[in-house]
Amino acid sequence: MNQEFDIKALSEKISAMKQNAMELQATGAFFPALDRNIARILASLKMLEINITDAAELDTRSA
Repeated sequence: MNQEFDIKALSEKISAMKQNAMELQATGAFFPALDRNIARILASLKMLEINITDAAELDTRSA
């Protein structure tokens, strides 16, 4: 059950998702439901950043 994963690759995917969400957010001003849902997505991505991206930075510092 112990799986290995590439934390740097996960961090890059999270960054790409955030970039896409921010691009959609620019469109969301004209579509309130999209704007609200993108805000939720960005909040979830922030939690992933805290968990994964920050850990990736720590991993590269210790290497």
